This record gives sequence, structure tokens and C-alpha cells, in this order.
Amino acid sequence: MHGAKIVALGEVARYLCAMWLALGSLLALVVVGYALLAAFYWLFQERFIFIRFPLRDGYRFKFKHGVPFTEEYLDAPDGARLHALRFKAEGARGLILYFHGNTGSLRRWGRYAERFTNIGFDVLMPDHRGYGKSRGKLTEHALLDDAQRWYDRARAERPEAEIIVYGRSLGSGLATPVAASNTPRMLVLETPFANLYDVATHYLPVLPYRLLLRFPFRNDKAMARVRVPVFIFHGQHDTVVPYASALKLYASIPSDVHRELFSFPRGHHSDLARFVRFNRTMRRVLLGEAVPAQRVG
Repeated sequence: MHGAKIVALGEVARYLCAMWLALGSLLALVVVGYALLAAFYWLFQERFIFIRFPLRDGYRFKFKHGVPFTEEYLDAPDGARLHALRFKAEGARGLILYFHGNTGSLRRWGRYAERFTNIGFDVLMPDHRGYGKSRGKLTEHALLDDAQRWYDRARAERPEAEIIVYGRSLGSGLATPVAASNTPRMLVLETPFANLYDVATHYLPVLPYRLLLRFPFRNDKAMARVRVPVFIFHGQHDTVVPYASALKLYASIPSDVHRELFSFPRGHHSDLARFVRFNRTMRRVLLGEAVPAQRVG
């Protein structure tokens, strides 16, 4: 009987040992898998954030709207060659410096210039590094410097009171710091974020993005330095940039700065222009007309 108990205890010990070995192996696989996922994100984050479509230098732009435009270039100190399109309105009352989103080049984004030229604004629309005809190595610092250079180009031609800085999605990460470092007439943001940590966490919440992300684009920090009127347009059903991040950005605007958030309960990320209220309100904002009070939320 005593020997049988010893054998039984031995069996239990072997079972527990095997179970712990299996759990240890599983835990090791989870840790290795997590580390590989983090490393994969670290190495390839540029491809996730910047969906670039380069164009050959000789590419000729064509747009259905027929708005006249010219091509412009800037040379950065690091040797990068930067490209933009300037769309021209007859008897322009001002200029909109438009920083576009993360997907596509001016071949796509140029079609949006008409909504601004139709109400009397020239539009200066740069491509980010690696997009379209713009060349150069991508870093957040370089992108912010490029944005300031385009603003300097605009400021050399027009007083700041006639310049509107406009950021669309990823472009808000360039427009906000530019507005913070200068005094344009206003800052207009369409589907912006407080920072890219919010956006990355929205997609995959398990990674330590504050350690991994090389492009945080801290709009919330830059916004604390903005001294010009700020207008934010965002859809509550945005699945790309969470609406909560836009609310966080709105809350970071200094209390003594004029600010307005126009919320679209049925709006997503790329469809705000289908709403009559968006187009009507945008026109009034840009023209400096009184905007009727809107319900936020």
C-alpha cells in the first residue's frame, strides 16, 4: 500500500512537471511571438503609416476640374527635392496651404483643389517626401521642416492674414505644428488626430507604441502653442482616426483661442464632403462668415 502511494505521487509529480513544461513552452512562444510582432512593426511602420505612390519626374498631371495649376519645387538642406502643385483662382482672396493625407499622391489629392478655388482661394498643395514627385528620406523631423518651408514660400508671396493652413488626416500632423510656429489666418483640420499613438492603438492595442513609434506626430503638444482660430471637422463613425482622438485634440486647444468642432454623427473618414452641412460650413469658415451653432456629438 505504501509503495502504491509513492507510485501515485510520482505520477502526479510527473504530470505536474509536464504541465509546467507545456505552460512554460507556451509562454515562451507567446513572448517570442510578441517580440517578433513588435520588431516587425518597428521595421515596417513606414509602410503602414505612409502609403506612397511615387510618380516619375516627367509625369503630367491632368484633372477633370480644369482649374489652372503650376508645378513648384523646393530643395531641402539634406538634398531632398520637394514638389507641390499650385492651383489658381481668379482674383484670389487668399491662399490655402493644404497638407494631404497618408494615401496617394497629388495625382489623387489634386482633385480636391476645386472646392477651394471655386470660392476664391489659391491652393498650394505639397506632396510629402516619397509621394508623387517629392524625393527624400522620411523622418518626422524632415517632414515638419518641409512643411515649414512650404509655409515660408507662401508667406513670401502673401501676408499671413491671407494664408489658411489646412490639414487632412495625416496632414494634420504637419498643419498643426506649422500653425503653432506661425500666425496664419486660421487652422482648419479635417479628420485629425491628437497623436499617432491613438491611431495605432485603435488598430492593434497590444503593442508598446510609445517605445516603437518613430512618427508620433504629437498634435496635442503642438496645439498647446497655437494662437490662431482652429476649426475641426470629424465624423463620429471614423474607423481610421477615432473620433475620441479628435475630441482629445480639441480639448488641447488653449482656452483663450477661438475653436470650433463640427461633428458629423454619420460621417466616416473620407466621406465628409458628401454632407451638405460640411460643405456649407466649410465655405462659411473659410470666407469668415458667421457659422450657425452646431451640435457637437
